[in-house]
Amino acid sequence: MINFDEEIQKFEPSPEIEQAEDVINNNDLTDISDILKELLKDKLD
Repeated sequence: MINFDEEIQKFEPSPEIEQAEDVINNNDLTDISDILKELLKDKLD
């Protein structure tokens, strides 16, 4: 049977996942909410 406590103690996150998190968090990407805000701002001005 699997000892989950033991397995969690041995767990090490994948370096690729940490790199992907850094790239995703550091990118300033425009999403639909940013576009809608800009359109509404232009409409109200």
